[in-house]
Amino acid sequence: MLETSRRWKAFKSIVSIWVGLFDEHGLLTSAAAIALQAFVAMVALALLALALLGATGHEQVWFGQIAPQVQPKLLPQVFTGIDASVSKVFDSDSTGLIVVAVLLAVWEVSGAVRACMSALSRVYGTTDTRPWYVRFPLSIGIAVLLIVALAGSFVLILGLRHIASGAAGALLAVGRWTGTILLLTAAFTILVRFAPAERRSKRVASAGAALVVVAWTVQSLIFAWYLRSSADYRTAVGSLTAIYFFTTYFYVGAIVLLVGIELDEQLRRDAENETKGRPQLLRLVRQTVAGR
Repeated sequence: MLETSRRWKAFKSIVSIWVGLFDEHGLLTSAAAIALQAFVAMVALALLALALLGATGHEQVWFGQIAPQVQPKLLPQVFTGIDASVSKVFDSDSTGLIVVAVLLAVWEVSGAVRACMSALSRVYGTTDTRPWYVRFPLSIGIAVLLIVALAGSFVLILGLRHIASGAAGALLAVGRWTGTILLLTAAFTILVRFAPAERRSKRVASAGAALVVVAWTVQSLIFAWYLRSSADYRTAVGSLTAIYFFTTYFYVGAIVLLVGIELDEQLRRDAENETKGRPQLLRLVRQTVAGR
């Protein structure tokens, strides 16, 4: 009975700490700003992907893989319009679209990076005094690296899944997932290493990075399952639900990112005895698990 009471008390302390951190550092507000920028950037990246497919002669990716999965979930008129638009992109010179899509994607992702910079300053308890001519070029450089890492992980998971089968396919799946984990870890590390005004640990592996990679992977798998098995855009309710899930996906991903950053900072403060009177997180976790 005493052990259960200790566990419950430790658990309530953990919840109280995180509720306080969310409120003090405005994590939900920052997550909303990051998610909005990411959402717009995803539209630009989708246009860029279509333009690149057309420019490189890989139109069959749309006609043979994507379109057959999308068509049953849309009204015939809607799919016809989308398919006609995609075909027009394929039949036209894609140079201008590629340039515009790249610039828009980089700009929007850099906006998300700048939102992260502000959030990092609040989490770290610092003031970002860097002038705009330092923040903007830095955010754009980080954005380019993030786009490469995230696009690479997307290609590994979705673009290469059908190129082999049997034993070779199993080995390829291991390599694909390993590469995806490494790229997501690299994206998180680049952001927390170079975005803050006051830099922290240079470690690549951290509890925050592990949390972000695992949570992003799980939520992406859940979202992919929803798109394949449950999404239906042929009704008003289905369309609104899909929009809700799509925007929620980015919002939850942004929250996970900020929680990972916050977790690393709080563990650093625990290790350096900068907890300002609050109990150490790891000690509370041990008490919650072991009851002592």
